[in-house]
Order: sequence, then structure tokens, then C-alpha cells
Amino acid sequence: MASAAPVSIETARSNLRVGLLAFAGALAMLGLGYASVPLYRLFCQVTGFGGTTMQATESDAARAASLATGQKISIRFDATTAMGMPWTFRPAQATDTVTIGERDIATYIARNDSDVAVTGMATFNVEPEQAGKYFNKIQCFCFTEQTLQPGQEVTMPVLYYVDPAALDDPNMKGVEQITLSYTFHRAKDPARPASSGTN
Repeated sequence: MASAAPVSIETARSNLRVGLLAFAGALAMLGLGYASVPLYRLFCQVTGFGGTTMQATESDAARAASLATGQKISIRFDATTAMGMPWTFRPAQATDTVTIGERDIATYIARNDSDVAVTGMATFNVEPEQAGKYFNKIQCFCFTEQTLQPGQEVTMPVLYYVDPAALDDPNMKGVEQITLSYTFHRAKDPARPASSGTN
């Protein structure tokens, strides 16, 4: 009987160790679950994966302009609203032909068709997917939430350029048009203060 006690204590310690490891593993998986969305978003923003566009600075735009060769590409603009979003949302023009490397501006028009203030946030992507890492936005209404008062209509600009590096990418061969799509979703907390008008 005396020799059974140490085995019992050792078993209890082993069980405690396994339990703590399992608990730590569960916490780590929970943390990864919460972090997966922002990490995936960051990955997409860095690589252009899934048609995610790049965010650029004025100096990035100046560098791209210095490399412009005069080649042109067609840009198509698309706009939709998610279910439950009481806005009318459309591009000011459906297509534009731009010079690769040079800054251009597109405008979208949004109107709140409801009788209450509504805050929205735009999600976006580019097709074809391989063009995402070459489509650079300098300014965009999609960077922040937008609040429209009842019946208010605003013009929302996007300042962008297509990186000349796209011309050297074999995956971009044959791409004659890039589609920039936005979908406005109702913000989770419409009462939360947000920027209004255009950005």
C-alpha cells in the first residue's frame, strides 16, 4: 500500500499538466479564431490576395507616375448595397480608360432613402483577382464609415492608380479591363459617431 501513494501523486500531477496544456491549447485556438479575420484582412491588403486593393501614399503615386509608359487600361466601376441597407448607391460613370501609372479619380453617388440617419461601411474588391495588388487607392470613402442623414445624397471620390508593375506580370497578360466593386453594408452600431459626407 505504501508504494501506491507516489504513483497516485504522480498520476495527479500528470493529469493536471495535461489539463493545463489542454486549457492553454483551447485558449490559443480561441485567440486564433478572433485574430483570423484581421490577420486574413492584413494578408490580403499586403498581397492583393482575393482581389483586395492596395492602399498607397502620394509618394507611391509619384513613383508610379514616373514609370508610366502611356499604356492604357479600362476600369469598370460596380456598386451594390447589402440586404437591409436603405441606400441607393451607384458609380457616376460605368467605365473609364486610364493611363497605367497615372492617378485618376472615380466618383460614386450614395443617397439615404430612409427617414433616419444611417451609417454604412463599404467593402471592396477587384476583378480579376491578380489585378488587386496593382490597383492602388490613395484616398477612398471606403477607408472610414460614412453617415448619411435622411434623404441626403453625397458624391464619394476614389483617388487611385494602376501600378506599372502590372505590365511585367505574366498573370496580367491579356487583362484589358479591371473591375472595381464596392458593396455598402449597414454599420453594426448606427448610433456610433462616424465621419460624414465624403472622405
